[in-house]
Amino acid sequence: MARLAQTAGLTDIQEEILATVRTFVDKEIIPHAQTLEHGDTYPADIVEGMKEMGLFGLTIPEEYGGLGESLLTYALVVEQIARGWMSVSGVINTHFIVAHMLKQHGTPEQKQKYLPRMATGEVRGSFSMSEPELGSDVAAIRTRAVRGDSGYTINGQKMWLTNGGTSNLTAVLVKTDEGAEKPHQNLTTFLVEKPEGYGEVLPGLTIPGKIDKMGYKGVDTTEMVFDGFEIAADQVLGGVTGQGFRHMMDGVEVGRVNVAARACGISIRAFELAIEYSQQRKTFGKAIVEHQAIAFKLAEMATKVEAAHLMMVNAARLKDSGQRNDVEAGMAKLIASEYCAEVTQESFRIHGGYGYSKEYEIERLMREAPFLLIGEGTSEIQKTIISRGLLRDYQSRG
Repeated sequence: MARLAQTAGLTDIQEEILATVRTFVDKEIIPHAQTLEHGDTYPADIVEGMKEMGLFGLTIPEEYGGLGESLLTYALVVEQIARGWMSVSGVINTHFIVAHMLKQHGTPEQKQKYLPRMATGEVRGSFSMSEPELGSDVAAIRTRAVRGDSGYTINGQKMWLTNGGTSNLTAVLVKTDEGAEKPHQNLTTFLVEKPEGYGEVLPGLTIPGKIDKMGYKGVDTTEMVFDGFEIAADQVLGGVTGQGFRHMMDGVEVGRVNVAARACGISIRAFELAIEYSQQRKTFGKAIVEHQAIAFKLAEMATKVEAAHLMMVNAARLKDSGQRNDVEAGMAKLIASEYCAEVTQESFRIHGGYGYSKEYEIERLMREAPFLLIGEGTSEIQKTIISRGLLRDYQSRG
């Protein structure tokens, strides 16, 4: 068994789940990731395999047909999947976030309607906050839902929607007229059901084609355009308007743990590739791992992998315990994503010229790692969250 990124205190069930996922990653993801990624091909067979394993229902309660596992289990599963190919973890990330939001905030009718089918993967979730001119300022959302006699009409444009074409249930954050002074209290989350695919998928709802990205290939990233789209009032998450920001932030805390887990997974794989290559490649009559310069790089890389993994596990366990984890999730996401970029680059350097070749896996990781520096909030946003939390806890009483 690998020395790095081990987690103490897991149950037998958690160990069994992780062992099964690790085997699946080694046999079904890693051997095919390069070909699928270079072709920007959706991993349909891998997704079907995850459905059969029950991974889409991993955190959904047993009463709705899921496995009822914790956020920690989910994060450790994501870490393993990202170790194989980050895009596959992206397929299930938004699904888990929407399932979490429904589980925590949905009405009984919404839970019964969606969670059993989400557990099987029949319903696949995505979520949307960002807009073309929005960036990290969620309170500046322009997409608006206006109440009418039979429901709401939505107009506006959403951006950076992961699984936008392959999902059929999207949690969308839009502005509603609540009359509140604080902008974030005028936001509402709607549950938008739609067919899979691209173009005008429903009257007034268009999913343009995939956005071409530097990395994170295979998984689809799209826009979502509303033009007079009509939706029933019972599709408001939780049945109450004006609570969307709170709902989304709860989901994003899960998402930040997920991004930290993905960063850990890529870091683990980059380290594995580096330590294997350094034992095979020889210079000046000996394997390059025997040169102190390379040995020290490996030591630093391993230390960063271990530190990021421990912080990710801590953030997940806090969320599972019901405690507030915004600071810890921000810290985990910050350090895991930054360390991921550093570890991946060091692995690239150890590979030398071969690292620049598309035949070598590290080339793909070099294009994937930067996404984690901005996904679910940039490093600067994480620092803002962390500093505000620290001031809250350490506010001067003098």
